[in-house]
Formats: sequence, C-alpha cells, structure tokens
Amino acid sequence: MNMSSKPRTTESADAEVSRAEVGTLPAEYSARDEETRCRAYEIYLQRGQQAGGELDDWLQAEREVDGATPRVPDEA
Repeated sequence: MNMSSKPRTTESADAEVSRAEVGTLPAEYSARDEETRCRAYEIYLQRGQQAGGELDDWLQAEREVDGATPRVPDEA
C-alpha cells in the first residue's frame, strides 16, 4: 500500500518537468522565451517601469516575437 501524500501525475507531465528541471527543453522554446522575456522587459521600461502591466507586456512581447504585431521602436 502506497501511503504517499504526493498526488499521482501522468508520466508525460513528469517527463516534461524533469526535462525542464535539467534544462533539456527544445532549443526553440528557450530561445523564443528568452527573446520574449527581453522584449517584455523593454516594453516595461518604455511604460516607465509602472507595476501592474506584466501580463500585458508579456502578451505584447509574444505577439511581437511571433511576428503578429510590428515592434514599437524605442524612444531615445
């Protein structure tokens, strides 16, 4: 009898977590995510570093990285 309090999950979910923990996710995911992170931070800076728009920044960055929305140039 297994008395573990840990909930059982599917093996595929466990495998995905294990790969993520050791950094073996496919390269296209990590490169895209890194580009999205950088762009979301740029958007945050453009907004004057105001808190509360993180999700919108991330979603806009994803659209731009995926090419769905033209990138807004930095105002220097």
